[in-house]
Amino acid sequence: MRAMHDLLKQNAKIWDLFSRREEYSPEKLDEHGRFLFAEKNLRNASEPEASIYLVEHGMEVEFPENKTFAVCLTHDMDDIYPPLSHSLLSSACCLKALDFRGSASQFFWKFQGPEYSPYLNFSEIMDLEENFGAKSSFYFLASREDPKRFRYDIEDLEGSLGEISDRGWEAGLHGGYYSYNDPGALKREKERLEAVLDKKIIGFRNHYLRFRTPETWELLANAGFKYDSTFGFSDSVGFRNGMCHPFRPYNLKEDREIGILEIPLTIMDVALFKASGSFDDAWKCTKDLIDTTARFNGVITLLWHNFVFGCSFRKDWIKLYEKALLYCSEKGAWMTSGEEIYRWWENES
Repeated sequence: MRAMHDLLKQNAKIWDLFSRREEYSPEKLDEHGRFLFAEKNLRNASEPEASIYLVEHGMEVEFPENKTFAVCLTHDMDDIYPPLSHSLLSSACCLKALDFRGSASQFFWKFQGPEYSPYLNFSEIMDLEENFGAKSSFYFLASREDPKRFRYDIEDLEGSLGEISDRGWEAGLHGGYYSYNDPGALKREKERLEAVLDKKIIGFRNHYLRFRTPETWELLANAGFKYDSTFGFSDSVGFRNGMCHPFRPYNLKEDREIGILEIPLTIMDVALFKASGSFDDAWKCTKDLIDTTARFNGVITLLWHNFVFGCSFRKDWIKLYEKALLYCSEKGAWMTSGEEIYRWWENES
C-alpha cells in the first residue's frame, strides 16, 4: 500500500484528487454537514482518474477464481418499520394496480405485529443475490438518537442477524447520524451490535453518508473497524477520489497512512434516481460505471436500501438492482460483501 501512495505522490494533481485535499478546508457544507461538491467535481466523477493512473503505471489486481472485477453489494438498514408516508404510498400504489391484498398488507401490517413489517425482508434479498452466486453486506443502526424519528432497537433483530451471519452474508454497523465524529458513540454502537450478533464486526458505513476527511477514518480505525464504505456521493454517483479500487486513506495533516481500508461507495440508489431523468438514464449510468470499473479491474460498490425491496412504489429500483446483478454476473464479476472484499485485499496487498 505504501507503494501505491508513493506512486500517486509523483503526480501532484492525482495526489490531491486521491487524498481529497480540498475537503480539509471546505468552503461550504450541506444541511447535514457534508462536503458540498462543485459541479465540476461531479462531472469528472465518472472517470476513476487515480485508479487509471495506477494501472497505467503497473498496478495489477487479481481476483479470486480468475474474476476480472468485483462488485461490493451493500444495504443500509435505515428503517425496519415503514414510516407512515411509505405505507401510504405503497398502499396507494397497490390500489392503483388493483392489488387489494398487497394494499392491505402494506397499510395494516402494524395490527398483525412488528414481525409482519414489509421491511423485514433480509431473507428475500439474500435469496435474490444467491440466485446470482452473490453475497452482500447489511449495515444496521445501533444508535439511540436520530434527527427524524425512532428507527428501531437492534436487540429486536437478533433472529434476523443470526440468519444473515449463518448464511455467510455480512452484518456491519450503520453509524448513527451523530456518530461519525464522536469516538464514544462509535464505540458504544459497535459494542451494542456485537452483543446482539455475538461476534466482532469489521465493516462500517455512516447514516446519511456523513463523513469528515480525514478525521472520520481516524476515529473508525481507533474504534477497531477494519474497513469503511461511506466515502461516496450523497446526491450523485461516481468515484469521489478517482479510485475504483479499495485503498488505505492518507492523512495529509500528519503525513501518514491511516490504518483502515476504504471500499469507496460508487452508486447509491437514492442518489442514482435523483440524478437520473428516467429508468433508462439510471440504467445507462449504472452500466457505464460497471463497464469502467471492469475495464480497470476494479471494485464497484452498490448501495440499495432494504426498504426499496418492501416498497410497492419503488419497483423500478428493484428492477434496476436485478438488472445490475444479471449484467455483472454475465460479465464474470465477483459479487460479494465488504467483509470478503476486505479479507481478499488484505491478503493481496
